[in-house]
Amino acid sequence: MSSDIAIRAASLTKGFESYEQPSDRLKRSVLGLLGTLAPLPPLRRALFKRAQDCVRTFWALKGVDFEIARGETVGIIGRNGSGKSTLLQIVCGTLAPTGGEVETRGRIAALLELGSGFDVEYTGRENIYMNGQLHGLSRDQIDARLEQIIEFADIGHFIDQPVKTYSSGMFVRLAFAVIAHVDADILVIDEALAVGDAFFTQKCMRFLRRFQQTGTVLFVSHDSSAVRSLCSRVIWLDRGVIRETGEARHVCTSYFEAFYRQQQGEATSWASAEDLGESGSDIKAPAGLTRQPAQAQTADQRQRFIENAAGPGVTLTALDVDPHSLPTQRDTPLIESVELISEQGSPVSWVVGGERVLLRIRAKRPESGSLPVFAFFVKDRLGQPLFGDDTSLTSTGDNAALREAPAVEAEFVFDMPILPPGDYAFTALVLTEAAHVAGTIAVQDCVHDALIVKSESTSVTTGLVGAPMSNIALFVRDEVEQA
Repeated sequence: MSSDIAIRAASLTKGFESYEQPSDRLKRSVLGLLGTLAPLPPLRRALFKRAQDCVRTFWALKGVDFEIARGETVGIIGRNGSGKSTLLQIVCGTLAPTGGEVETRGRIAALLELGSGFDVEYTGRENIYMNGQLHGLSRDQIDARLEQIIEFADIGHFIDQPVKTYSSGMFVRLAFAVIAHVDADILVIDEALAVGDAFFTQKCMRFLRRFQQTGTVLFVSHDSSAVRSLCSRVIWLDRGVIRETGEARHVCTSYFEAFYRQQQGEATSWASAEDLGESGSDIKAPAGLTRQPAQAQTADQRQRFIENAAGPGVTLTALDVDPHSLPTQRDTPLIESVELISEQGSPVSWVVGGERVLLRIRAKRPESGSLPVFAFFVKDRLGQPLFGDDTSLTSTGDNAALREAPAVEAEFVFDMPILPPGDYAFTALVLTEAAHVAGTIAVQDCVHDALIVKSESTSVTTGLVGAPMSNIALFVRDEVEQA
């Protein structure tokens, strides 16, 4: 196998035997033994055929072929019973194929069915050692990483309790914490991220984004948005065979089109659309430090503004920051508070879309003394950034109090889009120009999951977000215009 290939499957088949009655298992064994002892070939063949008639074989995989390159993230989709989990178990080596072969290059870390690789009678700490050794780590290596694993799992005193007392979410926390610290080359995940709270899911997604930069990921999920967000390529399994493979969005669309045709007839097709819009409610910002709202500008106006405000060539804007590369450790905490406030002035914990809200970020001034740029991102449960903004184009004029205050508040007033039901995380940032490197940005402080807001929208949306409609009308126009 080429060194550029991490996983290769060739003519992979897997069959599971079943019997209508328990006695059929005994009949098959006896007839097989008699066939082996039969002296005449015709009698031997007849006995073997009768033995085979006693068993039924379900073929979970039928001649599957694929290759996954090193560093590639590939998703596997398909309906229940299509062979996805069977394929992953064969790749991980926990299940032997009936025919064909699988080759892998590098250490594999797998998060398959809930609780796999754990002894429920052992404590969480003991299971870390056992599971880590199953992934090829020595005891000394596990000792060196133990505190990091425990901190990642974040299950408190339950780490020294028997695993049988854990909830499903705690199971996944501990299992994911282990595989995140075993220096794997290949990561295999089967629907595990569907369990767990919003904070832990965001933490897992940050790890996955970093792992994708160097490692190979094989990801199975029924969540098409997760597959499109994480995967560059998708394999569609249907009843044990590969139906289609290719670019993630295209294959997911084909999969849903086939599903809807099957459910509602050939005349029905599925299509996606993304809408952008604004709603016009009003909110009064609570009293605070003076600020001027940023206005829409052309690209040329934006560049002139930045050059005049921050100096030639300096583009101090959050739009230049990769949300997936933000630091997870706060070396110098500056952000003191992050609030999302409704029109009535009360904290917002859930939204339906269309309401006007105010996001307030309060932070201490960086040691450099310059006026920082505040920014925020809103991410879905997969860590995918949906929208955000920054204060880079907010004019401060000659406001001395704003430029000299030890602490500064930034306020963003906007209309919430219509989001599919679920949990959404706000990330808050404080940015400054990087020291001695003109034109680059330094992240002075970053608070992941500063706020978790639940969307309770009942509107049917297509795509990542929906647009609050100000008016929807249906009418008839005259075919002939009046003179």
